[in-house]
Amino acid sequence: MSQNRLFEYFKTQKKQDLELLICQDAKEAEALSSVAIFFNREVIVFPDFRASFGDDLRVYTEELHQLFLGLKEYYEKKQKPLVISPLKTLLFELPHASLLQTKTIEFGSDINLSGFKEQMLFWGYSFVDMVQVQGEISFRGDIIDIYTPASKLPVRISLFDETIEQIKYFELESQRTHKEELECIEISPAFYSLDEKGFNALDKRVKLSEFDSLVKDISSLGFWYLQDRASNFLTNKVAKFSRNLDSLLVDAYALNSPTVPREDFNLEILASSDEFREVVVTDIRALLKVHKNKKITIIAANKALMKQAGLFNFDGIKEVYAPYILNVVSKDELIISLNKPEKIRRRRKSSILLDDLKTGDYVVHEDYGVGIFEKIEQTEILGGIKDFIVIKYVGDDKILLPVENLDFIDRYIASGGSTPVLDRLGKGSFGKLKDKVKKRLMEIAGVIVNTAAARELIKAPKISIDKQELEEFQKLSGFDYTDDQTKSIDEILSQMASGHIMDRLLSGDVGFGKTEVALNTIYAAYKSGFQSAFIVPTTLLSAQHFRSLHERFSTLGIKYAKLDRFVSTKDKNAIIKGLASGEIDAVVGTHALFGLAFKNLGVVIIDEEHKFGVKQKEKIKEIYHNVHLLSMSATPIPRSLNQALSSIKTMSQLLTPPSERQGVRTFVKEYNDKLIKEVIMRELRRGGQVFYVHNSIDHMPIKLGELKALMPELRMLMLHSKISAIETEKELLKFEAKEYDLMIATSIIESGIHMPNVNTMIVDGADRFGIADLHQLRGRVGRGHSEGFAYFIIENKENLTDEAKKRLLALESNSFLGSGSVLAYHDLEIRGGGNLVGDAQSGHIKNIGYSLYIRMLEDAIKILSNTVESQRAKVDIKLTISAFVSDEVVKEDRLRLDLYRRLSQCEDSFEIYEIEEEMMDRFGELDTPTKQFIELMVIKLLSLQMKIKSIMNYGQNITITYQNDIKESIKSASKDDDDIIKATLTYLRGLKKETNI
Repeated sequence: MSQNRLFEYFKTQKKQDLELLICQDAKEAEALSSVAIFFNREVIVFPDFRASFGDDLRVYTEELHQLFLGLKEYYEKKQKPLVISPLKTLLFELPHASLLQTKTIEFGSDINLSGFKEQMLFWGYSFVDMVQVQGEISFRGDIIDIYTPASKLPVRISLFDETIEQIKYFELESQRTHKEELECIEISPAFYSLDEKGFNALDKRVKLSEFDSLVKDISSLGFWYLQDRASNFLTNKVAKFSRNLDSLLVDAYALNSPTVPREDFNLEILASSDEFREVVVTDIRALLKVHKNKKITIIAANKALMKQAGLFNFDGIKEVYAPYILNVVSKDELIISLNKPEKIRRRRKSSILLDDLKTGDYVVHEDYGVGIFEKIEQTEILGGIKDFIVIKYVGDDKILLPVENLDFIDRYIASGGSTPVLDRLGKGSFGKLKDKVKKRLMEIAGVIVNTAAARELIKAPKISIDKQELEEFQKLSGFDYTDDQTKSIDEILSQMASGHIMDRLLSGDVGFGKTEVALNTIYAAYKSGFQSAFIVPTTLLSAQHFRSLHERFSTLGIKYAKLDRFVSTKDKNAIIKGLASGEIDAVVGTHALFGLAFKNLGVVIIDEEHKFGVKQKEKIKEIYHNVHLLSMSATPIPRSLNQALSSIKTMSQLLTPPSERQGVRTFVKEYNDKLIKEVIMRELRRGGQVFYVHNSIDHMPIKLGELKALMPELRMLMLHSKISAIETEKELLKFEAKEYDLMIATSIIESGIHMPNVNTMIVDGADRFGIADLHQLRGRVGRGHSEGFAYFIIENKENLTDEAKKRLLALESNSFLGSGSVLAYHDLEIRGGGNLVGDAQSGHIKNIGYSLYIRMLEDAIKILSNTVESQRAKVDIKLTISAFVSDEVVKEDRLRLDLYRRLSQCEDSFEIYEIEEEMMDRFGELDTPTKQFIELMVIKLLSLQMKIKSIMNYGQNITITYQNDIKESIKSASKDDDDIIKATLTYLRGLKKETNI
């Protein structure tokens, strides 16, 4: 049903008793709700809940939370609001009001902690160390963090004994609380408000379920077993109207039948798209002039939007300040909305747990090499208690690393997840290896720095474009740019107009709009009278991008061409001639473009630049040494490498998905012929294609045969690394042209393929893949306007380790892996970093680990750029004080390790005290050893700044030794820890003041 039908209904019907409006999907529900709100109807919109009966509902947690909130609101209203719902949502039995009760917690009230914990368990909350997604709760001493489904932000409750002392919202990224205190909060259940009896009964029914789910619990399957505590919302509504069924049928008829007399209403609903909004904003005064004799209403979220549209005089105009979108023209009325459709926001995740170090993980110490992290061990040294990191080496040799020096170790990460070789203590072999790597890195850094320096001196082509012309070009794209795209385009164009040569890296996942940014760059070059070259690694990408050039440039007078191995010799010669004469403005192609003559080349764009090695990229820079260079990569820019290269390379990132991009529903299932057939058929029914990932090349023909036996009509293609590159590209082009329904392949498909028509993926033997690989793989589907589905197939879930189960559950629960993705992050980081510094370096990375390798590369670049001193200083602190982050304050080892890591990486004392404030906020009052550890970190920092080599004490006597071996002695008021700390800090701060640092 369309907006205009509902608008006409509300406008012409005197009787306004419509209670339920059924529509097709979420988009239509949103559009219809705008009309109802305009007519001051109270509206509840149900989500588009598209589960199939028996599905594991972890995949649909977000929709369930929205549905339960809508239902609860509906049940609580005495005057029932209008419910607008997609049909699929109403086909299920929905929970009664008794299952959607809430609990109010007020400031100053008492709370029974054990009873509250039990209640939250029965209400479906997951107990975690650190809250990151809705439906999680964390108990840490006198601090409770809870993220209720009803809340936009999680809440932190501070207790004094069992009295609620403070309630505040806090940010996920920083875990820091807001300043404003809340009087009370309403806690809604994560699933259902069950008591112990109800929980046990439902849990028992779920455990006996015949449905396939990785873990059979209430959150995955409980919805299907609510029995008499749920009923059909639609049936109830129909029953209510059964006495007056004629009235109900007339309403339905009036809304849907085109034959109802329309009293010459002549209504037209204008597109509520951004394109229309731009027209309105640009020509609104002209539009108002044309319709000046009508009743005019303008809708905007705020006054600022009105001003942007140039509206200051509202004589004869009704202003409506609201966030919805409705654009209507009728015989006597004009309604215009200035609002933009809401964009997909970036998925927020905590930035605190950067390194989730666990017992048994490989680490690399910058002096001793690769070892295994065993534990945090508390040891008494010189009468003071301290925490040490225990690292094991060959032959059970161990080192104890003081936690304040945690910045000397990194998690060992190597490309391809290869197992490292442990180093041997005392042989000096790691030092020799480091020297060898350092020598090679100085060579690489030399090439990078010299190339950058040489390019700085080159007079660059000045490329600029009129803002209005650029906006016109962007409007022709037919979609709304993300903020990241707009920012990246601005950065690229301002750099190309500066007169300095550009060497910029643009990073963004496939489908996040890198090509559109490149097209803006090419268009700006064309408008400035320059040619562009678009270099790609494969003919498949060449064909993809040529289509993009055709779609965007065919009506603009720009001459463009494609040059790769599928172009005939005759055409190739014509293109080469056209580039040399300047007749062709833009060319896309593979390495066939290397070394061609251009009349007036302004910019070179390299796509999938991570597939070119360092030497190839340097060769491109040599060939096109005097033109702007834009490199595009589908792997994320590793933060560490970004720091290493930032002094000589500029970078932009696309982190926000396009507004039409949907998430990927992820299911973990046991293998079943019936399931596989149904999954494939479901995708084919909606006109799509399927990826089937099977990682054994030898077994692949057998699997192909099994699928053929299961579905004889299925058109299938088999691809793997043993098939030649030319054959692979030919077949991929056929698959893209929809000559096949299903592609069975190894994980080679995980990078560089953008096929919007492939929206279902089946991964066979998913438990044998790493979490990062699975996350990358599922990113290949759901790239168009259709929702993506990923099925991770396992052979026997009973044989899965707890660790594998946790990882698969994390993937299933988070479409965007919004939490717990540390391994995925690291694996992607090494992939990006390894490619950026070149494949030839994989041996060195394997020997010393990725993190240390990148740190050494950063040092090498800084040394050659004269931006830092070459030697990293160290200080040996031997004070007889007890200083450690107490497990009474921070119970979880992983959180303590993370705090140690962050404190050890601070560069000034202000940062340390900021972390102390954060710790008090997150964990409550700090005890003495924790406070003393904070001060110890300040002592370490000040000592490094003052070039001090060691600080030690014997009783009250404190000895300070400088790097030049000069010694100073001071005396504390007593032997007590606090006096020793006070005396040391007073001396160091006085010294700092004297030297004016």
